[in-house]
Amino acid sequence: MNGSERLGGTTALVTGGSSGLGRATALALAAAGADVAVLARGSAELEQTAEEVRAHGVRGSAVVVDLADAEGVQRAVEQVRADLGPVRLLVNAAGTDVPGPVTELDVAGWDHVLDVNLRASFLLARAVWPDLSAQGGGTIVNVSSVAGRRGWANASAYCAAKFGLTGLTQALSAEGRPHRIRACVLYPGAMDTSWGVWSPEDRQNGAEPNVPADALAPDQVARLIAWIASAPPDVVLNEVTVTPLLEQGWP
Repeated sequence: MNGSERLGGTTALVTGGSSGLGRATALALAAAGADVAVLARGSAELEQTAEEVRAHGVRGSAVVVDLADAEGVQRAVEQVRADLGPVRLLVNAAGTDVPGPVTELDVAGWDHVLDVNLRASFLLARAVWPDLSAQGGGTIVNVSSVAGRRGWANASAYCAAKFGLTGLTQALSAEGRPHRIRACVLYPGAMDTSWGVWSPEDRQNGAEPNVPADALAPDQVARLIAWIASAPPDVVLNEVTVTPLLEQGWP
């Protein structure tokens, strides 16, 4: 099976699709033959990603949604079904942060970070679950962070959300096993994106990022996500620390 056929017939839904890892993932999945719907708040950039998806000869759809809006998320999934058919693959790649010391972080900032990084992943998993079950299985990939394994200063909301994403993924994996639904949480390191190489302190202070020499290209992580999605049903990777796999030549 060549690269353009691995995910043929699969409808994929990717959040954060207007830029960074979400955009790279959408294109990697399209290159592997999937029809891809991208979700984000920005419309112009989102439609550009959908056009690039379609350039791979597959179907692409751009759906503008506020991921913190439960009813909006449900409507977005219904729109994806209408455009591309039942969802077989969900990639929760959207992320945000409101950095600062816990004494300065207001409740609205805390809620926003938890909404985008954790609550939205629950809302989307719940919305696509009937599709995955009815098709005899599917895959959910939740993109976490090193912050999902180790907390650090000035990032309390972000770390709490990413730690929570691990627990959510473990629960989804346990519930999905009887239905052949796989759930996987990814722990990338720093990524060379417009946001992913800033430390919490950089983001708080507006400093220029110091890009680490080993920062991952979004395309590298995206190819790994496509590999996970196309792996045989009996291959289950519940937790994946990205850098060691890439250093070993995966995928």
